[in-house]
Amino acid sequence: QVQLVESGGGLVQPGGSLRLSCIVSTSLFSINAMGWYRQAPGKQRELVATSTIGGSTNYADTVKGRFTISRDNAKNTLYLQMNSLKPEDTAVYYCNAKIFRLSVYDYWGQGTQVTVSS
Repeated sequence: QVQLVESGGGLVQPGGSLRLSCIVSTSLFSINAMGWYRQAPGKQRELVATSTIGGSTNYADTVKGRFTISRDNAKNTLYLQMNSLKPEDTAVYYCNAKIFRLSVYDYWGQGTQVTVSS
């Protein structure tokens, strides 16, 4: 069982920055892909950014150039640096880990609220 704990959310003004952290209970080298997703009120959960064990990253078009996903393998931690935040970035942000065996095993954190408002 993999446990994920997010932190770093909060209230920020438009144009501001936040950095989210996700501490993982196991080595990141045992996880095939990690990512950040978000869910705004009344909307479906959507992909924000992903990072694979091979080092590739992928971003939603809405955050490209503003958000950066990174990992610190020594600290078993995944990050999401969010710059130039917009009100439409307001959502609960979730950390996700995928382990590929015979099936795909999905693990989720509890989420952290990000609110962008003046």
